[in-house]
Amino acid sequence: MPLQNSIQVARPPAGRVVLQVFPRRAVALVLLGLVTAFVVVRGIVPALTRVDSDFPSYLTAARIVAERGNTERLYDIPWFQEQMRRYGIGKPSDGKFQPWPPPTALLLVPIASLPPLEALRVVTAVSALCLIGSIVLLSRILTWSLIDTALLLLLSGWAVVNAFRLGQPYIIVALSCIAGYYAYLRSRPWIAGMCFGLFTPVKYFPVVMLGYFAFRKRWRIVAGGALTILVVVLASIAILGWPLHEQFLTSVIGNHLIGRLTMQAPFTVSFQSFDSLFRRLFVFDATENPHPWVMAPVLHPAAVVVIKGAILLATIATLIRLGRAPGATAPAIGLLGVVTMLLAPGTGTYQLVLLWLPVGLLVDYLLRRGSRGAYFLLGSYALIGYFPYGHGSRFEGRGVLTVLAYPRLLLLLAMFVAGVYCLWNRTPRGRDVQMTDAAAQ
Repeated sequence: MPLQNSIQVARPPAGRVVLQVFPRRAVALVLLGLVTAFVVVRGIVPALTRVDSDFPSYLTAARIVAERGNTERLYDIPWFQEQMRRYGIGKPSDGKFQPWPPPTALLLVPIASLPPLEALRVVTAVSALCLIGSIVLLSRILTWSLIDTALLLLLSGWAVVNAFRLGQPYIIVALSCIAGYYAYLRSRPWIAGMCFGLFTPVKYFPVVMLGYFAFRKRWRIVAGGALTILVVVLASIAILGWPLHEQFLTSVIGNHLIGRLTMQAPFTVSFQSFDSLFRRLFVFDATENPHPWVMAPVLHPAAVVVIKGAILLATIATLIRLGRAPGATAPAIGLLGVVTMLLAPGTGTYQLVLLWLPVGLLVDYLLRRGSRGAYFLLGSYALIGYFPYGHGSRFEGRGVLTVLAYPRLLLLLAMFVAGVYCLWNRTPRGRDVQMTDAAAQ
């Protein structure tokens, strides 16, 4: 590794050289203008003018809680849809509370009394502020310019568009993760843990970061996260009652983890997961999957276990190679973020905003070591954001060609493979890696 790179990255954030990710400023500004316009026109404007799917279910659950309704029946889909009709929120036939964890019902309680469109506008404004906050904080973490950082976030494309349009809370969760990492770099472990733990009971993604810090034996971060999770869960039980949480633990979360969701066919390619892909390839269903590649149902669970097991083993081996040195934190969090999305039993486009921090950390780490793989990762990430997914649907249910109907899954797999390859071939050993993280100060 060149000595100059070692010196630059060894400095604390205030002294690090600002990395120019997109060297041509004029091109970067034009691109930023285009992706900003795309997000505004396709995401923010629709959210300000009409209520689409997903958000009505969040708002209905919050209104049931605010009016002290029968929260024990939130997972009762016919009853939940009847409440949507009673409140006049959204399209009841599409509504359900499954498979969300119980604390999700508390998210919109402060604005539950507002009309649906006004409530969505409030959420849109909050998400827009969180997007700006994410750009500012991540710029400080990476020591990138605001232009480069904004481009990184907005290159997530359909992820940020659909998070706005559907009123999803993932931009807020992404900011919480970024704030947690920023607090970690500033030696505020309790605050870092609180940021990571705040939304873990609602959206599970941040628990991966807490798990990594446990591996690193950063116990104050883990304790801060665990206590915050405990407070949120206890508040949820106190407000919603234990029976709802018992239903979640006994009949909801298990099906969620294997990609079996009520009112959604387990064969749907919209899940973009290995679970759905191998079900499509090997499991016959007269209605949902009449043309599998091979009718061999036993191969479905076997293939899922093999591929996910191989990915986990490669991840563990890479984390061991990185070790517990301070400089290993950034690439480890980056790799774990990609792996989490890759192994999930089902993801929506909007969930990919959670990759803002992981991809930023991984790309920054590799760029500062002169690895061209950083641009491959960035390009794959941008393709995920702007891929015309409608073109992939033509391959759905066409035997082995069904694989081509899973572009997001394939791109995530390519990012994972490239990340592992680059980390194995570019990771410095010994004391060099210990110099690369400001948290070592």
